[in-house]
Amino acid sequence: MERLTGKVAVVTGASKGMGRHFVAALVEAGVRVACLARPSDALSSLAGEFGDAVLALPCDVTDSAAVDAAIARTAEHFGRIDVVVANAAVYHPFAFESGSDEIIRSHVDINILGVSWLIRASIPHLRATKGQIVAISSESVRMPFPMLALYAATKAAVETLLGGLRDELRSDDIRVTVLRSGSVKGGSGGAAWSQETVAAFYKKIVETGHASMTGEAATPESMAKALLSVIGLPADIGVDLIEVRAAQSGLPEGAKKVAE
Repeated sequence: MERLTGKVAVVTGASKGMGRHFVAALVEAGVRVACLARPSDALSSLAGEFGDAVLALPCDVTDSAAVDAAIARTAEHFGRIDVVVANAAVYHPFAFESGSDEIIRSHVDINILGVSWLIRASIPHLRATKGQIVAISSESVRMPFPMLALYAATKAAVETLLGGLRDELRSDDIRVTVLRSGSVKGGSGGAAWSQETVAAFYKKIVETGHASMTGEAATPESMAKALLSVIGLPADIGVDLIEVRAAQSGLPEGAKKVAE
């Protein structure tokens, strides 16, 4: 996309899963990308894969000072910031009555506060470039999944936050978009789930009908194209909310075994 060539984006949760696909698509479109994620080999490997087009920055998005420093470093390194993609999130099913303090706090700290710290730090830079904020949300806001009730609640909070910021920042020519994502193949969210959690979650969403509602998961490459479409629009129009869901009927991979 010619319109994106030379722009600078910040992507949180950039080292794996959907975030890494966002980085790949942005770089291919000519965007330079600051990749924020917790320290890992996966984060370090981004530079080897994408070269000077990326800046890998170890950053815990729950730490406001760390986010401030990462945004300042991005502006110093690339000279500008045009787009921030608030992608980092924790996605972990659990029965709410047995949810630990740790898992509940992590959802709030990462999914809400992490987005807040990123946007707050980025606004001065986006004002200078008349840039754009994109926050990744979930179809579960519209139909909250069992065992993901808190996750859905945090995404709903982010959507409300962006709704207010859309009007607050409109006079600064900063566009604000929610990209509400459906199920995507190959996500990294389930890597830390126990087998017991996996079995309980997929059994429950087959039972409630959520599995068939979400359909056959889309490819991450397709979801990344949706992101490019949103940020590649002319500056005089903006997308408030785009919901991109699986077009094909079916079940997510984990639910197929339960339904057999």
